[in-house]
Amino acid sequence: MSKAYADREIWFLTGSQDLYGEETLRQVAEQSGEVARLLDEAGAVPARIVWKPVLKDSDSIRRAVLEANADDAVLGVITWMHTFSPAKMWITGMDALRKPLLHLHTQANVELPWDTIDFDFMNLNQAAHGDREYGYILSRLGVSRTTVVGHASNPAVQQRVGTWVRAAAGVAATRSLRLARFGDNMRYVAVTEGDKTEAEIRFGVQVNTWGVNELVAAVEAVDDAAVDALVAEYEELYDVVPELRAGGERHESLRYAARQELALEGFLTSVGAKAFTTTFEDLGDLRQLPGLAVQRLMAKGYGFGAEGDWKTAVLVRAAKVMGEGLPGGASLMEDYTYDLTPGQELILGAHMLEVCPTLTTAKPRVEIHPLGIGGKEDPVRMVFDADAGPGVVVALSDMRDRFRLTANVVDVVPPTAELPHLPVARAVWKPRPDFPTSAECWLTAGGAHHTAMTTAVGIEAWEMFADISGVELLVIDEATTRRGFRDAVRWNSVYHRIAQPL
Repeated sequence: MSKAYADREIWFLTGSQDLYGEETLRQVAEQSGEVARLLDEAGAVPARIVWKPVLKDSDSIRRAVLEANADDAVLGVITWMHTFSPAKMWITGMDALRKPLLHLHTQANVELPWDTIDFDFMNLNQAAHGDREYGYILSRLGVSRTTVVGHASNPAVQQRVGTWVRAAAGVAATRSLRLARFGDNMRYVAVTEGDKTEAEIRFGVQVNTWGVNELVAAVEAVDDAAVDALVAEYEELYDVVPELRAGGERHESLRYAARQELALEGFLTSVGAKAFTTTFEDLGDLRQLPGLAVQRLMAKGYGFGAEGDWKTAVLVRAAKVMGEGLPGGASLMEDYTYDLTPGQELILGAHMLEVCPTLTTAKPRVEIHPLGIGGKEDPVRMVFDADAGPGVVVALSDMRDRFRLTANVVDVVPPTAELPHLPVARAVWKPRPDFPTSAECWLTAGGAHHTAMTTAVGIEAWEMFADISGVELLVIDEATTRRGFRDAVRWNSVYHRIAQPL
């Protein structure tokens, strides 16, 4: 079975103690190995579950945790107290843990053997006892974790474990992320500003800037044969308009877009970056604002933020990693304009050029149109409608004393009518619980106008991502009310101010 993160591991740690004797410990090992196997073989769990020998004392727990911390292949740790594992032995280890933690509250058997149960069975199968002791010490230590309850064979349990694995993978991606900015952020814009040093402390992302003319030099150095091959790929994969095809009057513009893609990908690879930004206000000697190139690179898994918005680029990259192997996609998005028909309100989202084609299963059309800003040549771009279905839009805002994630659960819908004069990729959605509540709450939260839209992973993955990262998250969904949301903003502000270290 192919896994999305086939080269990554989740370590499965089981707690017990020496009091039970070798026979009991042998059964503990066999049964915990079976639980790990059930999760490892579950299709919903996208990384390998690696069982580790049963832990019976503080030293072995501490060593296991330190080894997990040091192993870059390890995305996180699952712990289960099969028997009673006195939790003071977990203090040193859990205090040292730097990887995401999932506490699995389960047991070896699904049903109780009512006719045969005796005290030997009770003595062996006491996770109901041991996990409560362990949960206490995690709370006492203030250790952030996700708790999943139920038998490991239950698809719902496997799905939640799999979602946590995806969140852990998203966090791992940001912790090792290098982001290249070509130019600064758009002038006078507030929400794209942010503390890059704090972002590296909180998320691990390194945000650095390169002069756009370094990219210009890379574009000019691209080999013609490589351009020929990529243009042929465009013409095979997409519905390229005749004027851009070989022999068309604007074919050179398509070739230049291909040069931009090859140069961008080569440059990003050379500096080890998996996310980047551009801005139409700082294009140097580039002839076009990169459009098709950006769309294609996002489809390959790169994070992107327009107008220098590095925070959104981080989110897009995290969304790409969390959704790996799932249907749907992730993209830069922007709430552009509304349909305010009472009771049928819709949001039309798009950007100047850069919406990722992973949001559609249709064949995109490659077109060329004037941009109207930036003072450069007409840029090439893909045009399509995002597929209908559930989605989440997430924004990252710098609130001075912390970062805030604001997320809205939405339903992407087909456009009400054709959009023959809108030459950009777009998505139309109904926000939950309804448009007025959603918009008011978003504005109350100070949510950004740029977002990462994902149709591959849902809100639970973002909740886990925020918990692991230690970042505030405000959710707008079907349960949201204006009053409750305003209270959440106020209480969150108090909590995060108090919780900050001096």
